[in-house]
Amino acid sequence: MVFESNSEKNTFDLGFQIGEKARPGDVYTLVGDLGVGKTVFTKGLAKGLGIEEPVSSPTFTIVQIYEEGRIPLYHFDVYRIGDVEEMDEIGYEDCIYGEGVSLIEWADLIEEILPEHYVEIKIEKDPGRGFDFRRITVEEKGRDQ
Repeated sequence: MVFESNSEKNTFDLGFQIGEKARPGDVYTLVGDLGVGKTVFTKGLAKGLGIEEPVSSPTFTIVQIYEEGRIPLYHFDVYRIGDVEEMDEIGYEDCIYGEGVSLIEWADLIEEILPEHYVEIKIEKDPGRGFDFRRITVEEKGRDQ
């Protein structure tokens, strides 16, 4: 499905709606260039999970865990990993195959260890449609598709 966002609020609201419907074990990948609104979307998703604490991108910690909502959120930013083996060191599989919701930014860098099924959320700018316009594509992915 493709959504059009004309503001940070639209992007946040879409994340919120997805967070409200999320179930334990769901895995979302978040794809988009720097500055497209990945963190805004993540804040909405966290709010939809009932998480009230401030949410920020875990750029330097690789994973940020939020446990206060109705389901834990494991927010990964794998932009700075040098090798997929580093993911083992941070307990990646415990999160991905656990009872929480996982959101992975820059997931294309660890594509070979993604679970069999996940939902890809791609956020893209279209300067011709305005500074705040974003096209957000939500697509189920799987190795058998």
